Amino acid sequence: MDTATHIAMGVAIGGLATLDPVVAESTANTHSVLVAAIIGSQIPDIDTFLKLRNNAVYIRNHRGVTHSIPAILFWPLVVTALVALIFPGANLFHLWLWSFVAVFLHVFVDIFNAYGTQALRPFSANWVALGVINTFDPIIFGLHVLAIFIWALGAAPGYTFLTLYVVVFFYYILRFIMQKVVKSAVLKTIPDAEQIIIAPTMHFNQWRLAVISKDFFYVGRAFKRSITIFDKFNRIPVPETPEIEAAKRDKNVSAFLSFSPVYRWEIKEFDDYKEVRFIDLRYRSNGHYPFVAIVHLDADLQILTSYTGWIYSEEKLRKKLNIIMD
Repeated sequence: MDTATHIAMGVAIGGLATLDPVVAESTANTHSVLVAAIIGSQIPDIDTFLKLRNNAVYIRNHRGVTHSIPAILFWPLVVTALVALIFPGANLFHLWLWSFVAVFLHVFVDIFNAYGTQALRPFSANWVALGVINTFDPIIFGLHVLAIFIWALGAAPGYTFLTLYVVVFFYYILRFIMQKVVKSAVLKTIPDAEQIIIAPTMHFNQWRLAVISKDFFYVGRAFKRSITIFDKFNRIPVPETPEIEAAKRDKNVSAFLSFSPVYRWEIKEFDDYKEVRFIDLRYRSNGHYPFVAIVHLDADLQILTSYTGWIYSEEKLRKKLNIIMD
């Protein structure tokens, strides 16, 4: 989920924690748990700072080890230690308990996005991405803001947020049902589909589609049961050419390939370099595919420059590549 929603969830967990008699018995415990819940709901995303290094490191590691099973156990200890310094009289066990709830819920809700997490590490490095909730879901965020507002008006926080999460639970079930309906509609449109990637959008009834059949890639959108196909590409396996093999050794291309489940490739030859490009098909926007990995190779197949990330115009991409080359 996005940062704003995670913060709202931290406040909600802090309010929910007042149902715990130990938390509710003192102001110190109530305040310390609220602070711990807000920090715990954010701390798994500390790997966002990897963007300061480069996109390759960020793409390969974001929502990776920081969202793993060991991390779920480690982060509450860190949060408890930090908050205990601010509130020395707080009950440590209950501080840890609600910190754990906040961290666990952060990682848990992230698996419902299309991006997903490596939440099963160290047992599996596979990305768990159920694709039923958009990274920012206006309904979920709005429900949290409404519940916080009701609390501010004087309602009992524990039961207010308990009611909130009962409603959110049924909302998730509804989203799974909607996704299943879309999948059935896709199979009617493309009967030979081998893999269907359905990603939510900010719009309640709209979904992004990337479909793999034996011979083609399809990219489209779903509105309720209606399927619209925008693009259809021949499904050509990535060849084992010297250019491709050289490109795969690049850190940006390697990071892209480790993350993207459906992409097409291109090789273009210019006067003084060759360009190898990989294009993720999941994020079509206004006729453009913004998530790419690109590498330029010289005549000896040495890497001149490369880039991976989200780019919305060829002009900006060329600027990125030129900056790197300089």
